[in-house]
Amino acid sequence: MPWLRGQLAGEAGTRECGVVEALLDAHRFRDLVVDLPTQKPALLRQLLLPIVIDAIGLPADRAEWAAVFAAGRFTDEHRDRITNYLGSHRHLFDLFSPVEPFGQVADLHTAKNETKGAALLVATAATGNNVPLFSSRTEADPLELTPAQAAHWLLHTHCWDTASIKTGVVGDPQVKSGKTTGNPTGPLGQLGVVLPVGRTLFETLMLNLPAEGKPAPDDLPQWRRRDRAGEPWKTRSVATPAWQTRNPTGLLDLLTWQSRRIRLFPEQTTDGIRVSRVIVAAGDRLEQIPDIEPHTAWIIDPPSGAKKKAGGAARLPRPRRHQPGKAAWRGLEALLAIDWQDVEATKTRAGFRTSRLLDALRVRQHHMPDGYPLQVELTGISYGTQSAVIEDILHDSIPLPLTALDPYSLTFTSLLGVADQAERLANAVNNLSADLRRAAGAEPIPWDKGQRPGETLLHALDPLVRRLLAGLRQVGEDFDEAERGLLAWERAAARQTWLVAEQLIATAAPGVFAGRTITKDGKDRTYRLSSAETAFRSQLDTVLTRLATEHDNDAPGPEEAPSVPAPRHENPHVPIEG
Repeated sequence: MPWLRGQLAGEAGTRECGVVEALLDAHRFRDLVVDLPTQKPALLRQLLLPIVIDAIGLPADRAEWAAVFAAGRFTDEHRDRITNYLGSHRHLFDLFSPVEPFGQVADLHTAKNETKGAALLVATAATGNNVPLFSSRTEADPLELTPAQAAHWLLHTHCWDTASIKTGVVGDPQVKSGKTTGNPTGPLGQLGVVLPVGRTLFETLMLNLPAEGKPAPDDLPQWRRRDRAGEPWKTRSVATPAWQTRNPTGLLDLLTWQSRRIRLFPEQTTDGIRVSRVIVAAGDRLEQIPDIEPHTAWIIDPPSGAKKKAGGAARLPRPRRHQPGKAAWRGLEALLAIDWQDVEATKTRAGFRTSRLLDALRVRQHHMPDGYPLQVELTGISYGTQSAVIEDILHDSIPLPLTALDPYSLTFTSLLGVADQAERLANAVNNLSADLRRAAGAEPIPWDKGQRPGETLLHALDPLVRRLLAGLRQVGEDFDEAERGLLAWERAAARQTWLVAEQLIATAAPGVFAGRTITKDGKDRTYRLSSAETAFRSQLDTVLTRLATEHDNDAPGPEEAPSVPAPRHENPHVPIEG
C-alpha cells in the first residue's frame, strides 16, 4: 500500500510510494508531503526513523556517519538490510491485520461494542468538544479515510492526541464508569518539536539520527515488542487494551510510543477500502519526558524554595514548548544553547539547552559542506481547556547556519545579537507608544492585552531576519562580509522601525505636543511628543550601534525615514541588501 507521498528532488511533482521505496530512494525525494505540518514529525518518528535505526543500527562513530552522509544515499549494504528487515517484518506493518494491525490493538472493543467516527483521529475535524475554528466539517458529517490517510492520522494520534476523556475498553483494568480520565496529551504535544531538515529525505533522516551509539538490547520499536509477550514488563507486548505509566526502555521505544490504544474499522465501499469508524482508548503514559528525547529544546528552571536558599542546583530540564505567534528566530537563544553539560540556570533566570540533534550537529558540522543549507522546522500544538481541545497548529521553518552551532563563532554571536536587536527595537516602539499615550492622558497598552506596535514591527522585521540567516550560511566566518551584512540589516531594520514609529506619531492626539505631567512617588514627570521622540532616538542609537557609528550618531527622523532609498546590492554574500 502506498502510505506516503514524496516531493521529488530536483524536479517538480510528487510521487506516491510505499515505505520500502521511500527509504531505498530517500535520496530522490526532497521531502514528505503531508496534509498538516504535525504529520511530518509523526511519520518520521513513528515509522521511518525507527525502521532505519532498527534495521541498520546507529553509526559506530562520527566518521561512519560522515561517510554515509557524504555519499548522499544509503549504501548497498544498508539498502539490503532495510529490504530484508521490511521483508521479514512485513506482517507487522499490515494496517488491517486481524491479528497484529500496525499501531493498533486487534479486537479492541467496548462493553457495548460502540465505535466513533473517524474524525476522532483528525486534528482539524470537529469531534466532541474539539471544534477547530476554521473546520469546514461538523461532527454530523461522515468522514471516510483512505488507508493512507488512516495510517497518517493513526500515527498522528499517538503523537499529538488531546488529553480528553478516552473511551473505556474491555481488558483495561483501569477503566471507571466506561471511561478513562487523567490522560495526558500525546508525547509530542508536550514538546516544542525541533526538526533538522536537509536537502533530501535521506539527509533529513541522517540529520535526525542521534549521536553515535548502540541501542540497548531490550529497546525495540513498538511493532517488534509485540513478539515478546510473556517476557518481563520492559519488553512485553503493547498490543493489549491494558496500559502502563512507565519510562521508555530507550530511543526506539520512545520514538514509537503507543500513547493510545486504537482500532481502525475498515469497510469496503464503491471507492475502495475506507475507514469511517474507530476506537481511541487510553494508552501508555510517560512518567516524564526523558532527557534522551531528541526533538525538543529544554528549559532549566532556577532552584526554588529551600533549594534556592541553600544555593542548590537548578531543577531537572523540562521541554521548551513553542509560543503561539512567535517566529522561530525569536527562540534562537534556546536553539543555540548547545553546551549541553555546562548550561545552568542562574538563581533568578531560567537557562536553556538546545535539542540533542542540534547538539550532535555541532560536532558533525565539520564533516558537512561549507554553507550547507540546513533548515530547522519548529512544530507544535497549542491546546486549550485542560488540553482537551486543539486551539492552534504551530509551524515555522528557518535557515540556520551550521557555524552558529559553535558558541565561539562569529555567526553565533551575530545571530544572537540580531535576535536581541529585533526584540529591543520592538521594546523601543512600545515605549514610544506608551509615552505618547501618557502624553495624551491615556494608559499604555498592557503587555498581555491588545496588539502592541512592537508586534507589528517584529512582523515587518521577520523577512529581514530570515534573509540574514540564509546569507550568513554563505558568509561563514569572514568578518568583513559578516559586518557588511549586519550593517545592511541595521539599515533595513531602522527603516522599518521608523515606519512604525512615524505611524504612531502621525496618529497621536493633538494634546501630545503640550503633554501631561504625572506625579508618581512624589516626583513629577512630564510626557510630551518631543521628549518621547528624543528617548526613542536614543534607544535606537543604543540598539543599532553600527548604524549610529556610520551616521555619527545622527539617526534618521520620522520625516525622512520612509523616503530613504534601499541600499544597492554590492555583494551576493550580503544577506539583507537588494
